[in-house]
Amino acid sequence: MKNDIEIAQSAEMKPITEIAAQIGLQEDDIELYGKYKCKISLDVLNKDTKKEEGKLILVTAINPTPAGEGKSTVTVGLGQALCKLNKNAVIALREPSLGPVFGIKGGAAGGGYSQVVPMEDINLHFTGDMHAITAANNLLGAAIDNHIHQGNNLKIDARRIVFKRVMDMNDRALRNIVVGMGGKVNGFLREDGFMITVASEIMAILCLSNSLMDLKERMGNILVAYNLDGEPVYCKDLGVQGAMALLMKDAIKPNLVQTLENTPAIIHGGPFANIAHGCNSILATKMALKLGDYAITEAGFGADLGAEKFLDIKCRYGGLKPDCVVIVATIRALKHHGGVSKEKLSVPSVEALSKGIENLEKQIENIKKYGVTVVVAINKFITDSEEEIEFIENFCNNLGVEVALAEVWEKGGSGGIHLAEKVLNVLESQESKFKCLYDEKLCIKEKMDVISKEIYGADKVTYTKAAEKQIKEIEDLGLDKLPICVAKTQYSLSDNPQLLGKPSGFDMNVREVRVSNGAGFIVVLTGDVMTMPGLPKIPAANKMDILEDGTIIGLF
Repeated sequence: MKNDIEIAQSAEMKPITEIAAQIGLQEDDIELYGKYKCKISLDVLNKDTKKEEGKLILVTAINPTPAGEGKSTVTVGLGQALCKLNKNAVIALREPSLGPVFGIKGGAAGGGYSQVVPMEDINLHFTGDMHAITAANNLLGAAIDNHIHQGNNLKIDARRIVFKRVMDMNDRALRNIVVGMGGKVNGFLREDGFMITVASEIMAILCLSNSLMDLKERMGNILVAYNLDGEPVYCKDLGVQGAMALLMKDAIKPNLVQTLENTPAIIHGGPFANIAHGCNSILATKMALKLGDYAITEAGFGADLGAEKFLDIKCRYGGLKPDCVVIVATIRALKHHGGVSKEKLSVPSVEALSKGIENLEKQIENIKKYGVTVVVAINKFITDSEEEIEFIENFCNNLGVEVALAEVWEKGGSGGIHLAEKVLNVLESQESKFKCLYDEKLCIKEKMDVISKEIYGADKVTYTKAAEKQIKEIEDLGLDKLPICVAKTQYSLSDNPQLLGKPSGFDMNVREVRVSNGAGFIVVLTGDVMTMPGLPKIPAANKMDILEDGTIIGLF
């Protein structure tokens, strides 16, 4: 069996102009970035067409494990399967970050015979969106320190600068640094730090904006620091939001590529779900709904993170209403949640499965709270036994939930036909009654209580003294009437990655609360989650190389 990159490199891609034409895009609607990728003009969203807006399908998952769930693979496979059923389907995905690509994860463009291509381009520099976000973010960072150096008319308190620089790479050494060293000519000495680009507020703003002018206004509203009188200082006070928007003028346009089976795929934006809101851009999703009869999109990590934020943040700001939610589960991962070590996941064990399946049950319960119908996709591995598959199918049937085996990694769209039929049945027979989980006008602690108790299953929420002080400050500024974006581990429903399955009797421990005023949400940091990841002992980068003829190897 070929590995992912070998499969991708043997794909028969169509020119992107043909893929664009498939979904009604004309020459003036796209900007080419080579032969197989392009950007879509935002003017397309304002075109008057007689086509009804498509149905929105969200793909999420159980809590991820080291065994892997294949959420992106199922998303791509489902889109390909719908096209095999002669449906006009458009996929909308997030852009990979270079940090995980060169860290633990490797490539992030689906897998097997359900991938988006050109895989190497998508995983590396693509169309430069990540670089534009990094540049815009760091322009603001430079402007802050320059303003202080040039006389500090805004009286910025150098001890209370809350905006950090970013880079699109895992580099733990940059989490906490000192800048301004080397004497007077280099500015004022102060503590600073880097986050990974996908955790930048600029990334969140890109993904939650509805236009270039909306993006510029949101960037102007970024809270960057406090002055010596304790008053907020915003990006617009420094006057650089126009220049930042200039750097983002191309990045705001969604990117069009294709799958191995030539299904159109729009890839745009890529905030992490464990430290940001975990969804691709509103513009990309709206574009998919405008151009397709079915838009299939995903949200990062498990339903407790990505799906919750998709439904409570992205849908709120984008006016979106999901028509169906697919929850991806694997037998291997559910056994891991049932207490089986990674080394023994290939050994059949209905007993372990019966313990771990409570994680799937909780995620189903969570999605139902939003009034949207669930379909479970069992992402099949060759080590899965018939008895284990039957156990999950019976479990879902007893809950009254549709379930289908997905063999899209091995078979591409053909392996997702059964899943696609189940999804179509839901879309045709049941109307979405979508509603957000909470009112964003509630106070911060009330909103955090709802998420923690309803979605995570926590008993209560505790706050450090620093977090209590930060909440009061945000409330005093009148910036508290925003949705909550929880930063927590992806591996557990709780804030403790060791608590697998469906934990109970635990508290959510909040250590920091900060406002992303430009993006329009309040970030609540729990547990030990990091906004700048580190590389593992043996990074994926060690296995990657490029040959003399330009062939890339090891990227999978």
